[in-house]
Amino acid sequence: MNWPESAALAASVGFPGCDVAVMRAMKDGLEPTRATLAQHKLRPAAVDLPVDFRKDEETFRTGLRLLPDVASFAAAIDCPRMVTYILSSSDKPKAEQRKILLDRFRAVADVLARSHVRLGLEFLGPLHIRKQSPYEFIYRMDEMLAFAKECGSNCGLLLDTWHWHHAGATVGDILAAGKDRIVHVHFNDAAKQAPEDVRDNQRLLPGEGVIDLTGCLQALQKIGYADALSVEVFGRGLKEMPVEEAARLGFEAATRTMRKAGVS
Repeated sequence: MNWPESAALAASVGFPGCDVAVMRAMKDGLEPTRATLAQHKLRPAAVDLPVDFRKDEETFRTGLRLLPDVASFAAAIDCPRMVTYILSSSDKPKAEQRKILLDRFRAVADVLARSHVRLGLEFLGPLHIRKQSPYEFIYRMDEMLAFAKECGSNCGLLLDTWHWHHAGATVGDILAAGKDRIVHVHFNDAAKQAPEDVRDNQRLLPGEGVIDLTGCLQALQKIGYADALSVEVFGRGLKEMPVEEAARLGFEAATRTMRKAGVS
């Protein structure tokens, strides 16, 4: 479901905010996008980084030239949070891949800083992603945080509870990151599985699995995190359900989990 239909769906089941498909929203225009958010009484959660940094340099530079307008748009709709994921394996040796991505994300961060937009980088924890290419890349939370800090003062983490769990990260890692370095959060749960059996499309709704979501939420509260938790569940049969039912299950599960943790 794309924008702006996704906004109407989010509001209809009770969500107080939603992610914004920024490239689609820009086609509508700034004022219509603001009007959509206001109509549904929604806060914008995050937008995706529209720059393809995974391919060749020319592709990256082409996308980078479009970024100033996207960053300005995100700031203008009161969503100064842009996110992307970094694969935890690569066709290139780790040191080589790290240098390429560091140079590129420094350039991205510089553009975003002009519009006071923050960038959240997601680390991917499951073993099968770390093994899908010849060379393992960054997958631990602490290492991605260190990388983000090198990229720029406006860079931090997209913290996905699924990847937090499968990367072996802890409550202490969240406390160490602090409010300024947690840009956005994806919220979900996981079944108890051996690392070699885990697949990214096997996620559960918050509260249905074994992730220490209470500890995670309380740590986020302790550091003063006050932005969005976007429910992101691949699998569990949600795609086979009517969209309203799937969205309502996500909202209700997230709300129950937050209440259990004593977090509003």
